[in-house]
Amino acid sequence: MKNRETQQARSKVAECAPADHAPRPTPDAWGNDAAFEKAASLFNAAADVARLKLLARLAGGEWCVTELAQAAGLPMSTMSEHLRLLRTENLVKRRRVAKHMYYTLKDHHITRLIRSALEHAGEAPEVEDE
Repeated sequence: MKNRETQQARSKVAECAPADHAPRPTPDAWGNDAAFEKAASLFNAAADVARLKLLARLAGGEWCVTELAQAAGLPMSTMSEHLRLLRTENLVKRRRVAKHMYYTLKDHHITRLIRSALEHAGEAPEVEDE
């Protein structure tokens, strides 16, 4: 019964032709397939609360890996693994000074990306149209 009601509701939706709407840019206008693959991989790397917090922390400047582990309350091995993944995805860069390894965000794009994501997450949800 429910399936029939769903089918009837779908059949009542007005159909339209592409010519009924203004032209819109295609995803190709944003980049090629390789760019989309890289972006998806970047989002996948950031799709972990600990790594997202780590990126937000690094948005404030350069940190020593030991400081990062202590601030996050994580073992050094776990922090190193997070940083390795973020470095592989070109989100962070590092430099060595004597025995210390310092990390920072790769560039300002990453800062803007993290800030935008967190601002968006903090917005009140809109009421959905029915």
